[in-house]
Amino acid sequence: MTETHVIAICGSLRDGSYTRRSLRIALDAAADAGASTELLDLREWELPVYDADDDSAGDAELFRERVRAADSVLLGTPVYHGSFSAPLKNALDYCGFDEFEQTTIGLLAVAGGRFPITALEQLRTVGRSLDAWVIPHQVAIPRASSAYEGGELVDEELREMIEVLGREAVQYAHIEPDPASFESAENVGADD
Repeated sequence: MTETHVIAICGSLRDGSYTRRSLRIALDAAADAGASTELLDLREWELPVYDADDDSAGDAELFRERVRAADSVLLGTPVYHGSFSAPLKNALDYCGFDEFEQTTIGLLAVAGGRFPITALEQLRTVGRSLDAWVIPHQVAIPRASSAYEGGELVDEELREMIEVLGREAVQYAHIEPDPASFESAENVGADD
């Protein structure tokens, strides 16, 4: 069996992002479980606002190639107005079934306030729409500034949850997914 490759896509553009720091913890746990890992930091990618008439703009081809090469993809987002971030949505718009069908996805959301759950539900829907297999375990980090001190995660319960996500990204990377989801039959793409 070939080595499992786990990538994380960071939907935060902030320099001191708690999302990025949390994804690195998950990737470290995936590496400890035997996977090769890579962080796709959206600050480093030229992905203009998605236009279906120019879906190869900027770094789109290389980005899609990196996502296709992954056995598992961790999606990490800050929560803005109860939803996932625009940079992450834009990056996902450049992808489709070729990148995500039958791929394992793990979800992590970070909030400054108390309620990061709706962003996770929305990302779960996106994953199902692309016929990905979304790990049931997900990580919600409320009040992130309280969980981190001096750039280090000090909440050990949250650390364990993040590490479980990384380990499960490896454990379930080659799961046999269920038949196509109902949502995917309705997801015809941007051919309108």
